Amino acid sequence: MSLIPPKLEHYIRFFIFINKYWDADLVDKEGDDLEDEHEERMAGDFNHSPEELVEDLKNMGPTYIKLGQLLSTRPDLLPPSFIHALSSLQDDVEAFAYREVAEIFKAQIGQRISKAFKYFDSKPLASASIGQVHIAVLHSGKKVAVKIQRPGVRKRIMEDLEVLVNLAKQAEYYNENARKFSIYELVEELQYILLQELDYQREAQNLRTLNENLKEFHHLYVPLPISDFCSDRVLTMEFVDGQKVTSLSPLALMDLPVNALVDDFVKGYLKQIIIDGFAHADPHPGNININSKGQLAIMDLGMVAKFSYSIQEVILKLMMALGNYDGDKTGNILLEMSSYDDKKAHVDQFKKRVVRKIQQSENTKAKDLQTGRTLLEMNKFAALNGIVLPVELSILGKILLNMDQIVAFLAPNYDLHQTVKNYVEELMQQRMVHQMQSGHFLQSVLELKELAEKLPYRLNKITENLADNTFRIKVDAIDETRFAIAFQKVANRITIGLIIAALILGAALMMRIPTSWTLGGYPGFAILLFLFAASIGLYLVYLILFKDESDSRNE
Repeated sequence: MSLIPPKLEHYIRFFIFINKYWDADLVDKEGDDLEDEHEERMAGDFNHSPEELVEDLKNMGPTYIKLGQLLSTRPDLLPPSFIHALSSLQDDVEAFAYREVAEIFKAQIGQRISKAFKYFDSKPLASASIGQVHIAVLHSGKKVAVKIQRPGVRKRIMEDLEVLVNLAKQAEYYNENARKFSIYELVEELQYILLQELDYQREAQNLRTLNENLKEFHHLYVPLPISDFCSDRVLTMEFVDGQKVTSLSPLALMDLPVNALVDDFVKGYLKQIIIDGFAHADPHPGNININSKGQLAIMDLGMVAKFSYSIQEVILKLMMALGNYDGDKTGNILLEMSSYDDKKAHVDQFKKRVVRKIQQSENTKAKDLQTGRTLLEMNKFAALNGIVLPVELSILGKILLNMDQIVAFLAPNYDLHQTVKNYVEELMQQRMVHQMQSGHFLQSVLELKELAEKLPYRLNKITENLADNTFRIKVDAIDETRFAIAFQKVANRITIGLIIAALILGAALMMRIPTSWTLGGYPGFAILLFLFAASIGLYLVYLILFKDESDSRNE
């Protein structure tokens, strides 16, 4: 039993870990192009290897394993060698006992495993840090996969997240680079991902939603959950009989309609992002399998991304600009969706880097094309130039980054850009039809009706004011009243200063005139005059030093 309080123990573990890598300077804060030789060279100069970082993250537990997987999609933060090592980070851990599996299933579902299933394999098919998967057969003969959440994992993850959130806030408060690369936003995204993955009921609903949204794509398959055997900690779904897409042999690929598979895969994800606003956010090769029917099976819906209507509009424009290799347009769209200080941001430098990056990707095939990586690199370009891009762009970049890997494996010579360009135009037409059939179109019609009703009156009013020479335009540039008051205050203080100077000068001259009434051996009236001038002067100094500063802060 540990003598250290649990929360303190989590902080201590984190600080031991961060202290080890503090001097490694993994984040290349001054890099330009993430693919240049400078980064490759400096990647070999760290005190610790990428493999060592992977092992340390595994030892830290499920929260940090997921953090490592998240960092593997952030080439704007880490050098290529570390990205490569983290991308292969798997959280295979020792399985927990079947006895615990049976207890959790009964507590969650309300019946014993032996009653629920005709067959249940006590040996897990896979065991991860959050849960493990068992193969089972329903009494109907249907083969299913049953995922059981690991005991105590929820409590541990919540404690780790609390530590990371608190420390990320402090890091951004005290450190410029932490703010530049939005460390708190990264941790917040990690928190969102893990909270979704811990809720198996939500994952079951995600499976149903995605299955419905992709039903038009015959080469895509999303397994459905078995509702009677699902809960917060138990997920039962159709078993996918197949293998990981990137493990297929060249001979096996020859037997598949790879171009049709890739077409549906790319179009399916574009539809998820631009039309549905609901997308599988983790399409890495381990979550995309080829099933026995030759379909691409999309699995692990614990993590999904949701895009608002306005963000969908921007992404649609962005994908069209990327499809046309229009660097200027891409830069302008990114700036429209970002936030920055005009005085501090280097907008021209950012646009220059964006244009250069887009030009580099022109006329490349799928095996060399890295659209997702390009978008993620935009985050680094933005951070280095004082511009903050929305988190949705990182999510989009991550999805496209994983898609690029699968497309490049299945069809290295596939013209991905042409497919994206053509399908995005089709999606635009669908979106316009969807708008006409939805409340958005009706809302626009109502607003147009309101404008049409009020426009004649407003035009008539404007022309009347113009004819009567009473038309006024109010510009909130300078507050004239405050300016006049401030100017009057300055003038008054200059006047008081002159009076004080005159009083002191008069008192000095009167010192030379002998009088019968003295104070301390000096003419009494001259001394009183001097003290009066000095007191007014000190009060004026007080107003300038303290009162004016307080007023400016309040304003």
